[in-house]
Amino acid sequence: MAKPTVVLLPVWGAGHFMPMIEAGKRLLRGSGGALSVTVLLMPAPTPEAAVDIAAQVKREEASGADDIRFRHLPAVDMPTVHTGIEEWVSLILRCHGPHVRAAIAGLDCPVAALVTDIFCTPALDVAAELGVPSYVYFTSGAVMLELLLYSPVLDEEVPGEFSEMDGALNIPGLPPVPPSVLPATMLHKKKMSTYRWFLETGRCYMKATGFIVNTAAELEQSVIDAIADGRCTRGVPAPTVYAIGPVIALTPPPEQPHECVRWLDAQPPASVLLVCFGSKGLLPPPKVREIAAALERSEHRFLWVLRGPPKDSRPGQRVPTDAMLDELLPEGFLDKTKGRGLVWPTRAPQKDILAHAAVGGFVTHCGWNSILESLWFGVPMLPWPLDNDQHANAFLLVSVLGVAVPLRLDRERDNFVEAAELERAVSSLLGGGEVGRKAREKAVAVKAACRKAVEKGGPSDAAFQRLTEEIRRGAINVPKKRD
Repeated sequence: MAKPTVVLLPVWGAGHFMPMIEAGKRLLRGSGGALSVTVLLMPAPTPEAAVDIAAQVKREEASGADDIRFRHLPAVDMPTVHTGIEEWVSLILRCHGPHVRAAIAGLDCPVAALVTDIFCTPALDVAAELGVPSYVYFTSGAVMLELLLYSPVLDEEVPGEFSEMDGALNIPGLPPVPPSVLPATMLHKKKMSTYRWFLETGRCYMKATGFIVNTAAELEQSVIDAIADGRCTRGVPAPTVYAIGPVIALTPPPEQPHECVRWLDAQPPASVLLVCFGSKGLLPPPKVREIAAALERSEHRFLWVLRGPPKDSRPGQRVPTDAMLDELLPEGFLDKTKGRGLVWPTRAPQKDILAHAAVGGFVTHCGWNSILESLWFGVPMLPWPLDNDQHANAFLLVSVLGVAVPLRLDRERDNFVEAAELERAVSSLLGGGEVGRKAREKAVAVKAACRKAVEKGGPSDAAFQRLTEEIRRGAINVPKKRD
């Protein structure tokens, strides 16, 4: 009899696709060969994303993993009417609903579960229709999951704009939360119809069997407890949270180290500030100038991954290009910082850089994958969030975990940070200040906690074993669709 399969439905972004594939591979290993994995591939909306996904699929197929199969879904028309990236992605996924149903119903083996990306809420209805257990693989942290689940309550408690309210929000399991921490999708709810997506997603999540969250319980225990106790969902029990992280795809270093790594080899321990805003992190010229001024004046060593503007500014198409440094940087900057700084104009191996002993701090956009990588290697952070869940993640880093030096930014000016403020924070993190010292100490402690969590018998390992056993028990034969 064919092995039961776990169906994965990832979206195409690297920060979503790669972690879900890694989680699927862990399920395979954890099941002891009792399960297989079927990945449903939606066509990527950009040529660059399509190339990245195709390369990843090719690598997985070349690895000889017989228990991972990839199935391509038909193309759909891209939405042209929408008010934000979340709504745009959700509209695409809604069009794929019938394709997902047909793909699952057409499988020639029992189906143990459907694991969807955070945007794929229409697939939860498909799973319910077919009687298949469904799980949301949450590529962000538990804080963002809680905000989604709790958003209907907040909507009733604050009838006006969150951006105009006085005081802080009381969100279960967290210290008082300034409204400025909320994602832009929520912050201007009357101005952005995408806000309805936020509420609908929080309600739809209650249809899931469980949440698979790429976090460690010790990082967000109070938040996970608040979800489990029903404090986020008006006393109604929420689906079970399985904190199985950090899930990080770690590969052996290449025989020939990257040029950035070779440059770090010549720097003193914990002396270099990494400045990187993720694979999609794009900075307009005014922000580039402020960063350059701060780095020049701080006199600390730095490695700055600077990308150029995209060729296409449409939603889903904003892919950075290689930076033309002479055009982006202030005149004379490279000469003035020569010897203590490196500006890298294209993609860089972030994990290899963070793992290097010379790196002592990280200016990050607070994407969850970047945060986990930084915590895994014990690198304290300067949080400069740009969008989506990143402001809530920054709040977690500073106010809950204490692994970051706060950075004052102006959300009304597109998350602008003055050069003097960045210079102050860099000096605090890498210099001798008390706030920076505490952040460095906490980062070392959290590094140990992250690694202990995924060890055999650790809390994340135990949660993963419970999840695997539940999925194995849930396998069913999906009834075939009648013509």
